[in-house]
Amino acid sequence: MTIVFHVATNGSDDAEGSAERPFRSINKAADAARPGDTVVVHSGEYREWVTPRHGGLSDNRRITYTAADGEHVVIKGSERVTGWVAEAGTVWRAEVPNSLFGDFNPYAEEVAGDWVVYPEGAPHKHLGDVYLNGRSFFEVAARAELDDPPLRTEVTDHWTDLPDQVRDPEQTKLVWYAEVGADTTTIWANFQGADPNAELTEINVRRSVFSPLVPHLDYITVRGFELAQAASPWTPPTADQPGLIGPNWAKGWIIEDNVIHDAKCSAISIGKEASTGHNFASERGDKPGYQYQLESVFAARQIGWDREHIGSHVIRRNHIYDCGQNGIVGHLGCVFSTIEDNHIHHIAIKREFYGYEIGGIKLHAAIDVVIRHNRIHDCSLGAWLDWQTQGTRITRNVFYRNNRDLFVEVSHGPYLVDHNLLGSRASFESFSQGGAFVGNLFAGTLLAEPVMDRATPYHRPHTTQVSGYAVIRGGDDRFIGNVFLGGDVGAAYGAGAQPVATPGYGLSGYDEHPASFEEYRARLDAQPPGDHQKFIPVLQAVYARDNVYAAGATPFAGETGGHVIGDATVSVVDDGDEVYLETTLPAAFDDARVGVVGGRDLPRVRFADADFEEPDGRPAVIDVDLTGARRAAGETAAAGPIAALASGTGRVRVW
Repeated sequence: MTIVFHVATNGSDDAEGSAERPFRSINKAADAARPGDTVVVHSGEYREWVTPRHGGLSDNRRITYTAADGEHVVIKGSERVTGWVAEAGTVWRAEVPNSLFGDFNPYAEEVAGDWVVYPEGAPHKHLGDVYLNGRSFFEVAARAELDDPPLRTEVTDHWTDLPDQVRDPEQTKLVWYAEVGADTTTIWANFQGADPNAELTEINVRRSVFSPLVPHLDYITVRGFELAQAASPWTPPTADQPGLIGPNWAKGWIIEDNVIHDAKCSAISIGKEASTGHNFASERGDKPGYQYQLESVFAARQIGWDREHIGSHVIRRNHIYDCGQNGIVGHLGCVFSTIEDNHIHHIAIKREFYGYEIGGIKLHAAIDVVIRHNRIHDCSLGAWLDWQTQGTRITRNVFYRNNRDLFVEVSHGPYLVDHNLLGSRASFESFSQGGAFVGNLFAGTLLAEPVMDRATPYHRPHTTQVSGYAVIRGGDDRFIGNVFLGGDVGAAYGAGAQPVATPGYGLSGYDEHPASFEEYRARLDAQPPGDHQKFIPVLQAVYARDNVYAAGATPFAGETGGHVIGDATVSVVDDGDEVYLETTLPAAFDDARVGVVGGRDLPRVRFADADFEEPDGRPAVIDVDLTGARRAAGETAAAGPIAALASGTGRVRVW
């Protein structure tokens, strides 16, 4: 028999958890819930870290935590602080007993770990934060810096060296500083004229808001909550990866219809656990993080990293924003998952700290992961797929106003990118091989680089079993029916840009590559005799046909059926909760028609020796455009992500 437990702010943990006599805390209901049970939480504010004690047994016998229908439920990792004492000017002081934090004091814990980057001599940031009526503050390094903080109207992106307009310049004058003593943590903050005792003033206290303390609590649903203000730590792929919410190394979670914001680092984590390595590169200093990450893959296999035990999560229809590192993060634990219909924005744009693991979505080992129909904008990096991107599909997403939209790093494929709007100044960067790009709109630059000093694994199709590993030569990519726009490279990347190669518009950066597998084999045959030596200087094939190049974008020299059409403009426009693509296209655009492309139309990936398939092994089906319109076999449509796109001036809703 399944049971429905109720939780309400006027309840009692000594009650029975019924609708008439509800529990007071969600954790009390979590103690009682068993497979098949539901926990209904009623309106109000709950300041606790929900740590489920039990998991479900299958997709049909899961434990569900849900907000009551039509009721607003907030779960926070913060506590309200009163008793602030006015000091000089607009600076106030609060003394907080360390007992409030237990064994985790975020004002003593630094944002630290593998791949965090601090300039020489720069002070380290901490996991604590201060909030005034929901607006987070900025940490300063000394008490003296509180008195007259500068107004920052621009911040610089560490990757492109380009300044961005600050979302809320006045927020940058809200600053805090803390000192941790034996019994008390003292926090000073500049409230810029507000009275912190009269307004809602909160501080980070808990690491997470909803996450088990132990792994392998499977089949849990979390639905309909507002989840906020957690002191979640830095989450590199070589460490434990706790987020504001996450399954902690389990299978079959559903996280849906939530509003999730103000995680110090990562909001939703479907990532790694600590036993396979925890910041060994920065802790030990004896081997590079790359080597420890490689070891973690094999260590995970030894503890049951496979489809039967890990992954297969669903993250859908969530609104995720204002987080310092990631909206969604995962390594190893993200396999076989689906991420769809989420709205992710303003991730890592405060620029309080910096490192190489930042993005609206940042996944390692995204094996058979589907990233579908998400709206991702105003992020330092939209989506970053790193290592072992295989069987992955990025489809029907809307990227815009990011510093960079999509980055795929040191992966061998096959991975499929189709019918996406990549609307930012830097649309796509590939330090990988084995991709297929069908029906996308690239409004910004493309950049492709080989990576010859880091060999990474590839897998047997649709499994976590490692088949081999190899360096990234680049190429072995397929481009069919995409639209590329031109522009000014200098406007997309600053003078101090990180990339070694030169980004460009269109596919001419591949011009030195062979245009077919037969040409690739001919170049190999022309090399002197040898084994691996003859492969090193030979570029892999690139397969391109029926793409459209406008406004100065240039085609791949070996392309067949390409269309260069002259001037064109596109813009992505927010209109309330809706997003529109506005286009002005010349008449020649209508001549570029493309048939339906399927997995059998895409040449096999060379290193992984794998085809472009659905997770069940059938050939990939690529017949739905960005708007949801489906095409029949044999039907032609416009190039790009929208089948009905046409010349002239147009406005199409894309979200």
